Amino acid sequence: MGFKMGIVGLPNVGKSTLFNALTRTAAAQAANFPFCTIEPNVGEVAVPDPRLEKLAAIAGSKQIIPTRMTFVDIAGLVKGASRGEGLGNQFLATIREVDAVAHVLRCFEDGDITHVEGRIDPIADAETIETELMIADLESVEKRIAGLSRKLKGGDKEALDQDRLLKAAQAALAEGRPARSVKVAEDDRRTWSLLQLLTAKPVLYVCNVEESAAATGNALTEKVAEMAAREGAATVVISARIEEEIAQLPADEAAMFLEEMGLHEAGLDRLIRAGHDLLGLQTYFTVGPKEARAWTIAKGTPAPQAAGVIHGDFERGFIRAETIAYADYIAGKGEAGAKEAGKFRIEGKTYVVQDGDVLHFLFNA
Repeated sequence: MGFKMGIVGLPNVGKSTLFNALTRTAAAQAANFPFCTIEPNVGEVAVPDPRLEKLAAIAGSKQIIPTRMTFVDIAGLVKGASRGEGLGNQFLATIREVDAVAHVLRCFEDGDITHVEGRIDPIADAETIETELMIADLESVEKRIAGLSRKLKGGDKEALDQDRLLKAAQAALAEGRPARSVKVAEDDRRTWSLLQLLTAKPVLYVCNVEESAAATGNALTEKVAEMAAREGAATVVISARIEEEIAQLPADEAAMFLEEMGLHEAGLDRLIRAGHDLLGLQTYFTVGPKEARAWTIAKGTPAPQAAGVIHGDFERGFIRAETIAYADYIAGKGEAGAKEAGKFRIEGKTYVVQDGDVLHFLFNA
């Protein structure tokens, strides 16, 4: 499984420029006026993982297949979006479909690029977006609570669970807190996720800075980091302009450009890593002469469910997983060397797959 991240923010904060750079396409129109993104743009990118190329080189794999991440560029929200102001209202449903939300915040000064509210204040921008999403959630929650009345009278257990969770969300939202601040028991997580509340989504703040601040950040990004720390959210500092330039360069030239800018890696790599951490995701590999492939799973996934990501039959007929840790595969220069070193393991149904595991599943068809 990959994951889908929605890119949101006020108009003219650099969302579409970042989207274009990240997906290496010109699908989203980046222009200096509000609402240049008329429909949500969706782009898939390969998740960069240097481990995959090393594994492929050792195994002599003919093909390298990385896992993928989906970005959704959502039109700029403005104050009043939950009431239909601007074009924001029609995009709220799109946000419900993503796994996480990247709030792109303008952390740079530029007199040539207008701000929809005439000021540069990323904290206020974040609050504007959060407020609109909370208003939309509160309206949705109230409608759903009212719609459950008949089922509640009949003692429907599923309706009772929904009503309890909806009222917990309602209480938080009424106090000005997002739905993700509600503590949800493990047994309730499935029902909670089906509520599809906008503010229940994990949040990553993306600080879009001027080129000179890409490596170190600036005073505005420090304020965002403080806000994120209070909320338990994550932050990434990116210069959309640098990412746009990198996207046009061959790999070797891009590496040199990054080094000149004092950056160790592209913003895409940092954004994906932060997204994986945010959603508790990790990667395992399948390696052979035909292909070396990466697969994304949630941390804590047992071997049968990890196998099911490849094909449902693998999970249903799971017998065992032949397992080599990534470091052991590299040290042994392949499966044979790992076996000789005693690093080849047979794991059963209770094994929890670890990040970087090289796996071969055996199953009954």
